[in-house]
Amino acid sequence: MMASALLSSAGPIERLIADKAYDTNSLRGLLAERGIDAVIPSSARRKPLIPHDREAYRQRNLIERMFARLKDFRRVATRYDKLASNFLAGVTLAAAITWWI
Repeated sequence: MMASALLSSAGPIERLIADKAYDTNSLRGLLAERGIDAVIPSSARRKPLIPHDREAYRQRNLIERMFARLKDFRRVATRYDKLASNFLAGVTLAAAITWWI
């Protein structure tokens, strides 16, 4: 499972905030094993619904808007750069311009 590899390489995590697409029993079980709080709203087909922290989930909107703003820059959205260092420089420049404006 790709999620376990990503979680193990991410370092210490207290909670995972995700959208309804990640509402699976396998992911929730993996998070519970590692002691990570899952802030994932239940999909409409799940009965009974699993409660989640609504305040924490609202903070996810800030991150999504940041990524959407960075993707306004063509160089970041299309990933033309071959080297990771050049791509990081482009993202940093785009973030600085966005913060400045």
